[in-house]
Amino acid sequence: MTESPGKIVLGPHQYGKAENRVVRIYRDTARHEIRDLNVSSCLRGAFDAAHTDGDQSAVLPTDTQKQTIFSYAKEHGDGSIEEYGLALARHFVDDIAPVESARIEIEEYAWQRVPVNGVGHDHSWTRVGPEVRTAAITVRGSGSERREWVIGGVKDLMILKSTGSEFADFLTDEYTVLEPAHDRILATSLIARWRFSTPPEDWDAAYVGIRATMIATFATLHSKALQQTLYEMGVAALEAYACLAEIRLSAPNKHHFAYDLDRFGVRNNGEVFYAADRPYGLIQASVLREGAPEAGIAWDPYTGTV
Repeated sequence: MTESPGKIVLGPHQYGKAENRVVRIYRDTARHEIRDLNVSSCLRGAFDAAHTDGDQSAVLPTDTQKQTIFSYAKEHGDGSIEEYGLALARHFVDDIAPVESARIEIEEYAWQRVPVNGVGHDHSWTRVGPEVRTAAITVRGSGSERREWVIGGVKDLMILKSTGSEFADFLTDEYTVLEPAHDRILATSLIARWRFSTPPEDWDAAYVGIRATMIATFATLHSKALQQTLYEMGVAALEAYACLAEIRLSAPNKHHFAYDLDRFGVRNNGEVFYAADRPYGLIQASVLREGAPEAGIAWDPYTGTV
């Protein structure tokens, strides 16, 4: 047996309660409101002994985190998902001694009222989708050392334009068979996440506006490549919202291929397409504001889904 080249030690670690499905109904009036969330908590701190010695004396049970998440949905759930997440993260850092930082990841599923005689019903909804609003809130330290980071976002945002997109003049080699396209469908299922440098006046309004700004840019920009489109979408959001430090975008290229109808004696004329689900190009980019506060641990994930 050869001698070990070095001491074995515990590396970074974290734990929490993942994917708590929290539905809040607001019954203040006869016309109810709904908020449908998927909430994950993550605690980081002095938990080494739990791993190295099996000592749980510093470990707040994940079940306790679950109970807190549900209780805070009533106690602190009247605002935006960002405000709710901040309340949770601050509680875990401020009130649970071994916790050095806490991260709260939230997915929000949208619902719309069932129309009855042209009016939305007071207490019945249908689910909107597949897009999902997201937020990731991280709080670390206390006093002058306190740092708070908020990341908003959206995922599975399906957007498509039937023209105004091309892909040509690309690098080729002996394996290249792709033909240049000067008029093509551009479609994606967008994941966009934006980091705030300062809180906006209204978290919900900021979400609606950032999303709308990006979609409008996608629609109106003549795209020479999905890469260019993502960059311009990020630029537009940062220009419109001074409270943003950066935006990160991930976009699978949802390919649509013109279907061969010539064999049936039918002219396609760019009207019938085959939508391929895989393989797909996956384009990712980040757009940053120079001089913005550093990200710190803002992007350090827990579940990896938000």
